[in-house]
Amino acid sequence: MFSPEAFIEEAVEALRKEISGKAVIAVSGGVDSTTAAVLASRALGKNLRAVYVDTGLMREGEREDVDATLRSLGVRYKVLEAADRFFGELKGIVDPEKKRKVIGNTFVHLFEEEARKVGAEWLIQGTIAPDWIESGGQLRDRIKTHHNVAGLPTSMTLEVVEPLRDLYKDEVRRVARALGVQVAERQPFPGPGLAVRVLGEVTHDRIAVVRAACAVVEEELEKASETGLMERPWQYFAVLLPVKSVGVEGDVRVYGHTIAIRAVASTDGMTASFSPIPQDVLGRMSTRITNEVRGVNRIVYDVTNKPPGTIEWE
Repeated sequence: MFSPEAFIEEAVEALRKEISGKAVIAVSGGVDSTTAAVLASRALGKNLRAVYVDTGLMREGEREDVDATLRSLGVRYKVLEAADRFFGELKGIVDPEKKRKVIGNTFVHLFEEEARKVGAEWLIQGTIAPDWIESGGQLRDRIKTHHNVAGLPTSMTLEVVEPLRDLYKDEVRRVARALGVQVAERQPFPGPGLAVRVLGEVTHDRIAVVRAACAVVEEELEKASETGLMERPWQYFAVLLPVKSVGVEGDVRVYGHTIAIRAVASTDGMTASFSPIPQDVLGRMSTRITNEVRGVNRIVYDVTNKPPGTIEWE
């Protein structure tokens, strides 16, 4: 029987034994990295530097949420402004595996630079079991490269420590609740951010489109679940597809973007089933996105389970 309290005690002690000096930890604001940050903060105190990287690839209001969360938990952290760097590195790249590797490399280079400033030799990450299972290796097929596992450069100089490596998402949530982490129930969000919700090349304009569409999907599905119209999905978001289709705006023919809505039910992310969304809720999302998000004129709903599909499209 998994005991979150026992795990916390063991993880803190293991971090104290493994790390003899200073460490940096990547914090995105999600449940995995935030939980790892609280454990590391308890173990290392002033020897830990938490770093939130503003990649320009995050959701609406993400930075403000991270700021409030880390402050409330008493974790010392620093914000790195790196949007221009990420967009520059991603220019011209359309292959999803290359995207993830470029993002992973860029993250590590930033953390190495930060580590040198504070004299740290360790990088703590919120890697969990599905990350390394899906990234493949040994006898496992690679489903997709997770930027914090197979996406790491082989030349990195920091020693990686992963206190949550053997936990699944439901177990991480239990640990987070025991630690009093406010984001314990927050839906999962991919480490590469909205870059993997833009199919094709990542640009400022395309990220802006999917960010706005994601905000509508989150708002409407959370409202629907709070009012009892449906169960809240485990994960729910929008994807910008690399296709355009003909539409009508007023009496004018337009050629606009297509947005796919994805919502799934799951326990640990290893398998998932698409969430049934009431037709009027789907209708509201479609109307709002096509009215509020510039350049979008068509909405589709993804009714694929995992397997055969994955939860994210890339």
